[in-house]
Amino acid sequence: MSVQSKSREILGQFFGDENFPVNWKNEEEKNEFWWYDDLHVPHPVSPLYYDVGGWWGETCAYMFRRFGVPFGKEWHARKENGYVYTMVQRRDPEEVERLAPYFNMVMPIYANNFLKWWEERYLPEIKRNLAYLDNYPYEESSLAEMMILMEDALDIQERHFRIHWILNLAQFAAFENFSAVATAVAGEEAKNFIGKVLVSVQDKNWDSSRDLWKIKEKIKMDSELLTIFSQYDSVENIVSALEKTPKGKEILALIDQYKEEYGYKAIYTHEYIYELWKENPAPIFETLRNYLDSDYDYEKDKKKVASEQNQAIEELRKRITNDEDLKKFEEALKLALAMAPLTPDHHFYIDQGTYARMRIVFKEIGKKFVARGDLNDSEDIFYLVYDEIRHLAAVPDAFDAKALVAERRVEREKAFAVSPPDWIGTADYWSLYEQAYAGVWGYPERFEISKQKKEEVREIRGLPASAGVVEGIARYLDSPEEFDQLNQGEILVCKMTNPAWTLIFSKISGLVTDSGGILSHPAVVAREYGIPAVTSTLDGTKKIKTGQRIRVDGSTGVVTILE
Repeated sequence: MSVQSKSREILGQFFGDENFPVNWKNEEEKNEFWWYDDLHVPHPVSPLYYDVGGWWGETCAYMFRRFGVPFGKEWHARKENGYVYTMVQRRDPEEVERLAPYFNMVMPIYANNFLKWWEERYLPEIKRNLAYLDNYPYEESSLAEMMILMEDALDIQERHFRIHWILNLAQFAAFENFSAVATAVAGEEAKNFIGKVLVSVQDKNWDSSRDLWKIKEKIKMDSELLTIFSQYDSVENIVSALEKTPKGKEILALIDQYKEEYGYKAIYTHEYIYELWKENPAPIFETLRNYLDSDYDYEKDKKKVASEQNQAIEELRKRITNDEDLKKFEEALKLALAMAPLTPDHHFYIDQGTYARMRIVFKEIGKKFVARGDLNDSEDIFYLVYDEIRHLAAVPDAFDAKALVAERRVEREKAFAVSPPDWIGTADYWSLYEQAYAGVWGYPERFEISKQKKEEVREIRGLPASAGVVEGIARYLDSPEEFDQLNQGEILVCKMTNPAWTLIFSKISGLVTDSGGILSHPAVVAREYGIPAVTSTLDGTKKIKTGQRIRVDGSTGVVTILE
């Protein structure tokens, strides 16, 4: 079989059924592999985000063009029954052959220089843009002026995601290079240690944990404050009690400072529709209560991760037999460790921070529409799309916006009853085994797992995402709103995590998710915290019940229900 025919080998097809009908426009669409984007948009997508917010599209086309990426040309999305599916468009074989040398030539330059570019050029630019949006005079501005702001904000969003993809490829190159060098000089057993090495011990995730831990320590040292946090169930009652004492007001001031620094994030990062921690700090208070209940020790946690990282590095060094190989290893290691913080940091500034500001911009425009009588609520704007917002701004009676929003709200609510399949279209060899980005979602292993016989409920298979074995009580959580149900040392079982979930990693002993590859958020953060994790179980949340005792083997990818 030729290379080209191997790439086109069909491994599976699903074109829809009565439970999940698919609107195919042509045969070309059916011949592509479209996977469910449960990493970013696990719930029915809002009309506005799908229209102008998606990370796919133009910024991805820019990334493929800029780097001359041979394993893809463009990244498309489609909405089916309310859910987002994405697809990477392949290049012609002749184009792949032509671009590969260029890609291989420039990637080491990005890997070796990007950290300096990030610190000196890109991050200052991002911070300036975010500060511009934070300090915009929303209340004093007219609707016409806000339309100009909307265009500026969309430009900022696009620019930030162009930077996102430059960073993504540069870090990918550094990590891949380290993995290849480590395996070459230390043998195949190096693969057992690489995951422990490629973690970050100094980034915005750690900063957010540290700063909240400091507040927790102040509360812990004062019996009156400790009583308030343990006695009252609701955030409203905690705040009310804190406002009555000088020490309580000091804690509230510290929480406000924390909210200003770390509050630009929502339950689900990749959307406009979800409330920010800055708008509603309830998750901050709940995390503080968790920290107090578990007596979370930031320094101990960080030292543990750093120690395990150093041990893994030393294990690799022991396996290197000559000075030349050791030099190659040290050079690759230095670069990979320097790049490791960029995963959480770019999430903080781009995925979280930029989308949070976009929510604020659109919501402020929504307030102008409410004041004029066009909408009932500022949140209604997320049920309109770009052209409709511009048309409505210029022509107040252009259409019945209230009726349209009501109709779309009903459509989105109905979509929650739908169970989206993992993928639609045609799964061929290229899309599963040669197209690199599908691996972030756990393919091809996720596809292979779905084909296996899974009636044996006591054993659930997924991807080995973070090494180690732990036994404990399972706790299923659907969203951060349920964080208060989690007890210290329980094993978290959930569909997926994102940066908003990071603060409870200090409380859990293991992790099981339905989705995610070894480079996904739950896998990366679990390795940083030294927590055994299995991702991409597909239906672990359906088979594991809260209260069951389970064993998580993060080295083999097997979860066993013990009782």
